[in-house]
Amino acid sequence: MPRPSHLPRVASSSTVEPLYDDERPSPKAAAAPPYVQGALALALDHETGTAGPPGPPPAVPEGRRLRALCQAVAEVLAGLRPPSSVASHLTGRAGNELARSGRVMRCARPPRTGVPHVSQPRDGVVEMCVLVHCGDRSRVLALRLERVGARWLCTDVETAP
Repeated sequence: MPRPSHLPRVASSSTVEPLYDDERPSPKAAAAPPYVQGALALALDHETGTAGPPGPPPAVPEGRRLRALCQAVAEVLAGLRPPSSVASHLTGRAGNELARSGRVMRCARPPRTGVPHVSQPRDGVVEMCVLVHCGDRSRVLALRLERVGARWLCTDVETAP
């Protein structure tokens, strides 16, 4: 039976975050897209439920993953995403602080994060800050990640209202 013309057409949408301008796909990138959790591409290993490939973590997490984590945390601070959506990427203390802080970023439209500025004060620790664009006003978000076993977890989140 043909679809009546007054009903909207439903098109499938991609669950993979689009590439940024400075990222070019490699020839190996033609494989199937990774499994992602939620609307933001915080890639998880589908079988184990952990972030990233098995084995030892890299010296510093990928820039794309760092930017995705910053974007997700900014959306939590803007009240557009529940804190539970990033809980697997934060330690318990950092997750509680994030949930307790509530909506501290008042944004006229969804926040957009810039490129993270990353430093590595010692092995197994990454600190970064990123500019969060919230329409007419911008804010700074700082995150500290520490290697816990084979994973990188965010241990501290700071921002100014």
